[in-house]
Amino acid sequence: MSFKTLDDLANIAGQRTLVRVDLNVPMDGTTVTDTTRIERVLPTIRELSEKGAKVILLAHFGRPKGERVESMSLAPVAPAVAKLLGKPVAFADDCIGETAASAIAALSDGDVLLLENTRYHKGEEKNDPEFAKALAANGDVYVNDAFSAAHRAHGSTEGIANLLPSYAGRTMQAELEALGSALGEPKRPVLAVVGGAKVSSKIDLLDNLVGKVDMLVIGGGMANTFLAAKGVNVGKSLCEHDLADTARKIMATAEKAGCEIVLPLDAVVAREFKAGADNETVGLDAIPADAMMLDVGAASIDVVKEKIDAANTLVWNGPLGAFEIDPFDKATVAAARHAAQRTKAGELNSVAGGGDTVAALNHAGVADDFSYVSTAGGAFLEWLEGKELPGVKALEA
Repeated sequence: MSFKTLDDLANIAGQRTLVRVDLNVPMDGTTVTDTTRIERVLPTIRELSEKGAKVILLAHFGRPKGERVESMSLAPVAPAVAKLLGKPVAFADDCIGETAASAIAALSDGDVLLLENTRYHKGEEKNDPEFAKALAANGDVYVNDAFSAAHRAHGSTEGIANLLPSYAGRTMQAELEALGSALGEPKRPVLAVVGGAKVSSKIDLLDNLVGKVDMLVIGGGMANTFLAAKGVNVGKSLCEHDLADTARKIMATAEKAGCEIVLPLDAVVAREFKAGADNETVGLDAIPADAMMLDVGAASIDVVKEKIDAANTLVWNGPLGAFEIDPFDKATVAAARHAAQRTKAGELNSVAGGGDTVAALNHAGVADDFSYVSTAGGAFLEWLEGKELPGVKALEA
């Protein structure tokens, strides 16, 4: 797709620039406990400010459902943004109307202002045209730097983009370019690693990927459902037996598309789901009836590494085992580190995303070594599913 970026934004000095960002950060009372999302949008804020724009930040926080909920105010977030940005960030108690207009009128070129939670207004999530107009009235230019909210057709993500000259911020740009390189026009062969607990939450994802990638590694609890569909007795493992037909259909579709599906060859099993539980590695024909598959064994890890070695592009969503609990993190860590090693060597374009995936890569200590790691969650997943994202569509040039 073609979209305008900050490179296309000339003569921005003095312009009221509405910037949609994701500041839906974890909080402990009034303290931000994880600044990752703030750090991601700093380059866009800093660049616009240095060019003399009046930078006006639009963001949501939590799910207040159109009501003013004090615990979901963005007021405590403004100081955290200011600290990381290294300059003052003003705050206005509303995102539209006279309160917002007055705060914006007081800005000098290069100043930064954070407006109150857009979701305090029912028109935000309804994408009400009048609400979008009220937002647009406070700006001359619109910049969207919140890919994580791009799967929502809301007033501040889609409606406003149709009313003002619109551009992708640096984080949005980086995300779209990374995703385009992974599935849009990838260097083949393409390998997808998809894990997690349930097939039911990733049917659309699997249906889309088998038509686009050359190899698909399925891990985590999802793999158990596919193994059971092939007649493997998975004991007491997490398994959606009612989705056996769905799993078989996905495997048949993959075969027709020329996509190789890679399933575990062995299993690390335990009778308790807890850290340090007694465990053993067994073949798929020897899974005890009273045990659970919580990770895959050495033979499976070797095959995953072989597929990573054979690929030029990797898309990763979801862990291969119960990585949160030692010792069932071995496969996820080994595969992630192997992919990171090939990426650092310039041999692999690796793009990963999804909450559990980011946590797993951080656990393996390699999140910074992948080509791109998306923190977008739902938007990243919907993109992998091949769905059109309204907030991205609205930016098309």
